Amino acid sequence: MLIKNKKDIKKRKKTDRFGEKLSFASLEAYKLLRTNISFFFPDVTGGRTVGITSPCPQDGKSTTSINLAYALANEGHKVVLIDADMRHPSVYTSLELPISPGLSNVLSGEEKINLHKGVLHENLSVMTSGDLPPNPSELIGSHKMKEILDSFKKSYDYILVDLPPVLAVSDPIVVSKYINGIILVTRCGYTRRKDIVESVRQFKFANVKIFGFVYNAAGIRKSLYYRRSQKYYHYH
Repeated sequence: MLIKNKKDIKKRKKTDRFGEKLSFASLEAYKLLRTNISFFFPDVTGGRTVGITSPCPQDGKSTTSINLAYALANEGHKVVLIDADMRHPSVYTSLELPISPGLSNVLSGEEKINLHKGVLHENLSVMTSGDLPPNPSELIGSHKMKEILDSFKKSYDYILVDLPPVLAVSDPIVVSKYINGIILVTRCGYTRRKDIVESVRQFKFANVKIFGFVYNAAGIRKSLYYRRSQKYYHYH
């Protein structure tokens, strides 16, 4: 049974900027990332599946997921963004969407697929995480997850999957068998080198293709990182 504890999820300040509200430099950076991604799929037909994760919490993976999804949609691609962080989801708060029904509800058989369409862009659909389940690793590694991704491949050019931090839980490794590859998001002045090395080691051990790295928040002052470093989520 899913745990309906939306009130227990701390709402963060909506200070992040998304889509067309980004600065010119940020928009250009995401356009470059969008262009680089297109070279990863020379022989792939149908939808392309990309997992987005980070070594640790607060590296900026969800912000990257949302803005990359927007950049792809803005180029004319049909895109679906799945919030697959069923432990500490943040996509729904950032985009001001209801948390459920969402991915966990579909994976548990309680609901049919429910998408929020036209989010930030007419070509972008979003599936939120759903109610918090007691067994997220089992759900995300299930055959039902594969069925969901396969169904999206028929209708969308890109399927972006926002995943929990790889050093916190095993979910990104578990679901990697169903996706084409991973983008690892790191944060300037915040992500430790040893955590990046360990993340890469885990993905290589599991034979997961790493498309590349995103170096996030390069222009923010170091003092901000110190303050943010005091606010780690507890993943379990």
